[in-house]
Amino acid sequence: MFVQSNKVLLVLIFHFFHQSCFGQVISGPYDMLLSGMLRHSVPEVSVQQVVSHLKGTILLDAREPIEFSVSHINGALSVGYEHFDLNKWLYLPKNSPIVVYCSVGYRSEKISEHLLAAGFINVSNLYGGIFEWVNEGLLVVDASGATNRVHAYNAAWGIWLNKGEKVYE
Repeated sequence: MFVQSNKVLLVLIFHFFHQSCFGQVISGPYDMLLSGMLRHSVPEVSVQQVVSHLKGTILLDAREPIEFSVSHINGALSVGYEHFDLNKWLYLPKNSPIVVYCSVGYRSEKISEHLLAAGFINVSNLYGGIFEWVNEGLLVVDASGATNRVHAYNAAWGIWLNKGEKVYE
């Protein structure tokens, strides 16, 4: 009986910790992938949290320029990943809310770590990335305006993008 109640308690603690500290995504399997793949080393926010606090938030896209050119969240700045240069972004106010995103959250977690180490104090990783943004039916844009095209990185990662037109360029 004691062992069983401890298991229930641990499950409840994990559930509370997971829901309060990590972002959320709609798909259970996608959430399981993200929970195991990410280090959870930076604050994470859900798509809905970003939407509700979008005004005044700086959005940084940690995908490569080709991915950004296919589509991105409106107003986002392309910072890249492979050739990310922190010095280019030091002009941003250190206390402004900054949300970093990529396809699913892995690359943006790494860029968020760099920003926090450089003294930025209000940096979050978009849990589920642009895939979750689109999966929740939100707008992305390209140079011409609204689009339904999303760079899906590759076929293995593209399975997590359930809405929009997948692009593999």
